Amino acid sequence: MPAMKFARRMDEIGTETAFEVLAKARKLEAQGRNIVHLEIGEPDFPTPPNIVEAAERALRDGFTHYTPAGGLMPVRQAVADWIRRWYEVDVKPEQVVMVPGSKNVLLFTMLALVDRGDEVIVPDPGYPIYASVATLAGGTPIGIPLRERNEFRLDIEELKEKITQRTKLLVINSPQNPTGGVLSTRDLEQIAELAMKHDFYVLSDEVYGQITYDGHHASIMTVPGMLDRTIYSDGLSKAYAMCGWRLGFAVSPVPLAQKMETLMINSSSCAAAFTQMAAVEALSPRSDAAVQAMVAEFKRRRDVVVDRLNALPGVSCHKPLGAFYVFPNITKTGQNERELADRMLNEGGVALLAGTSFGAMGKGYLRLSYANAIDQIEEGVKRMKGVLEKTAARA
Repeated sequence: MPAMKFARRMDEIGTETAFEVLAKARKLEAQGRNIVHLEIGEPDFPTPPNIVEAAERALRDGFTHYTPAGGLMPVRQAVADWIRRWYEVDVKPEQVVMVPGSKNVLLFTMLALVDRGDEVIVPDPGYPIYASVATLAGGTPIGIPLRERNEFRLDIEELKEKITQRTKLLVINSPQNPTGGVLSTRDLEQIAELAMKHDFYVLSDEVYGQITYDGHHASIMTVPGMLDRTIYSDGLSKAYAMCGWRLGFAVSPVPLAQKMETLMINSSSCAAAFTQMAAVEALSPRSDAAVQAMVAEFKRRRDVVVDRLNALPGVSCHKPLGAFYVFPNITKTGQNERELADRMLNEGGVALLAGTSFGAMGKGYLRLSYANAIDQIEEGVKRMKGVLEKTAARA
């Protein structure tokens, strides 16, 4: 059989290492190994029962057909109402687009806005899909460093240096994957000033927005003048433990929302009707208590994992302010992060990620997800200690 010839773009786009490591871990489990999973960013909680019941009710009521590409209007209105309740910002339902997973917001934004030669500033370390879809759209991703000494927030002076006449879009993610860093209100105000001065858009990925530990989450779309140049990306996966439901949403200026609808027609047609109806329940005040309970448990886990990691030889761990990831610094171990991550899985039976899976600035770091029970977290860190001690003994 002749070798298949793929389009050049397939050599240019990236992947998401968490799923690759998960596949390796599952293969080891199939061979009888016990693996502690600290690699995947998926809440281990069940979807709250009121949301499940709403989906079941929607199925019985016949929400099993196509919907308009942008989503059912009552659902789009429910998102607009939630935005108003959560952020005190008035948006129209026509600005909302429902998508089968919030990655579509990232992709559709790039396809709709970015031309060949345009530059897209992305966080480094950052969610690898940002750079991947920017490249797929023909743009050039430009990394903005997030440094531990700055609590993994971007430095405004460095951002100024990255902006050129070709800058079309800045991607921000707060709370952030992989570091748990959170941008301050002042950070957002300064970013907004630059966006308006240099006429670029901001794609704000706020899928972890409800998972913060010290105060209410701040969104850049609340800064005066930014609603017209912000693409807000969110979804139900993280705060409502609905990863497998595949439902996200965008809030953007109406002209861009219309382009996203066109891209939906050319790809998935629409998000599933019954999951959209479940979103109405998820975004209602009736679900607030379940979200708050989950966030409280994440905070408890965060404190445990940070404490345990800081006790490991050669490891230091900054305490994150949001999301459910830690990004421990391993430079004092003298180990390469990719090699160490491989040893953690193959020798220690603990699945985690190398920091460089999220960009060059992840060198010297690992990423752990604490979306797992405390006993599993403690077991995982215990296994990490064993691998580190064996590695030191070999040296």
